[in-house]
Amino acid sequence: MTFLQRIIKNESMKIDPTEIYSWRVLFIACCACFGGLLFGMDIGTIGGVLVMPAFEDEFGLSDISKTARANLSANIVSVMQLGAFAGALIASPIADRLGRKPGLFLVAILTIIGVIFQAASTGQIAVLYIGRFIAGLGLGAATMITPTYVSENAPRALRGALTGLYQLFETGGAMLAFWINYGSLLHLKGNTTWILPIAMQALPAALLAIGMCFCSESPRFLAKKDNWEQATAVLCRVRNLPADHPYVQAEITEMRAQLEEERRLIGGSSTKDLLREMFTIPANRKRAFISIALMVCQQMTGTNAVNYYAPTIFENLGLKGSENGLFATGIYGVTKVLGCAAFLLFMADSLGRKMSLVISGGCMGFAMFYLGFYIRFDPPAAGAAVPPAGYVALVMVYVFAVCFQLGWGPVCWIYVSEIPTARLRGLNVAMAAATQWLFNFVVARSTPPMLNTVGAHGYGTYFFFGCFCFAMMVWVRIMLPETKGVSLERMDELFGEYKMEDVEDIGEAAKHREEKEKAVHVEEVRQ
Repeated sequence: MTFLQRIIKNESMKIDPTEIYSWRVLFIACCACFGGLLFGMDIGTIGGVLVMPAFEDEFGLSDISKTARANLSANIVSVMQLGAFAGALIASPIADRLGRKPGLFLVAILTIIGVIFQAASTGQIAVLYIGRFIAGLGLGAATMITPTYVSENAPRALRGALTGLYQLFETGGAMLAFWINYGSLLHLKGNTTWILPIAMQALPAALLAIGMCFCSESPRFLAKKDNWEQATAVLCRVRNLPADHPYVQAEITEMRAQLEEERRLIGGSSTKDLLREMFTIPANRKRAFISIALMVCQQMTGTNAVNYYAPTIFENLGLKGSENGLFATGIYGVTKVLGCAAFLLFMADSLGRKMSLVISGGCMGFAMFYLGFYIRFDPPAAGAAVPPAGYVALVMVYVFAVCFQLGWGPVCWIYVSEIPTARLRGLNVAMAAATQWLFNFVVARSTPPMLNTVGAHGYGTYFFFGCFCFAMMVWVRIMLPETKGVSLERMDELFGEYKMEDVEDIGEAAKHREEKEKAVHVEEVRQ
């Protein structure tokens, strides 16, 4: 029994050939997931930069009222979300026409240009806005293309863990950015304290571009373009199996059967045709609505309220000073990475998507309600030491972070990239990613005013997000089917679109060949 078979518990892991779990598929996933590192580093960087004294002086935040400063901070954060919303929608036709790999190269270029504008914006708020919008185009495109590309390359038994690497890289990027902010504040002086953290966001973009030079195009994108010869060659390389192996042959057969059925239902391939296919066929419409709803729910957990404004939230809980706030935020980043790693290893493809969301939502709701009650009834007093209940509140922030990574963080990206049909995958993920960025913008723009106005110290903000967390548990139990171990092509069966009755399961095909070869070997030994 291999290491993966010991920790991943699903039926596909038991019957699929072990050769498919090679270093190649992990390398492809890691290279593409530098797109997640982009997102994470922006989240982690901007929240810390906003509270750095040199940045506040340079852009005039220190000379305005508390409410005006909150509004300006929200504008600086949220202009990136506007760019990302546009980027996610634009990425769909680019990725469907040119391919997933060229799309990721474009992501890297846009991000680097945006970072240059931001780092060179000293005192010029308009230049900072332009840079964040351009970088947002790249980040938004990455949220659409990266999960799609990884999902289309991943073996079905490991698809949850490999697609979830996007979330791990995102949280890793945020953690790295938190500590860069902390180190800059301690060891640098003047404008360099905020210019360096912003400039470092170009690093994951460069790594993404370099990594994609060594990766091939998605086999399912090639199949959609009727380039079956190259699709088979790429699939053989990614699966580490010869072209005549039954597993490869069965996977290609499933791809062909699904594409033929989709084209039979709706013949054209224009955006209008794809939208008609998405919203007039009940199974596709259900998947589109689930994808959009998942992304709305993900943002309404309040996670990015904490991500973007963690130093401010820690200050509201009683931690004073930029250094203490950034240090606590750095520890917050570490707990998120550990939580996401635990999810990928032990939950994504074993416990499954559905139960992970239910457990995660309940624990996050509890943490948010504790924070709300603490700030409402025992708020930190100015100049006083943090009380015992305050330390528990600080722990609850970390509990919230870990629980988000055990479900609502990675599962949403896994789910929206695996449930659509082949022809609609790009469009479906683009709509989901755009929804994520739209509500990311709403949360980022509304959180500072909420923390200032919804009750003393903003206690109502935590009750607001906590109620959503509990409501989401009920919705998941009712609406979502489990998808662990199901091949991308057989999602149509799961959602009731049509049955692949004449196509043998890819794992069973490989198993039958192995049994046949063993029988032949035994017969030869007897003779």
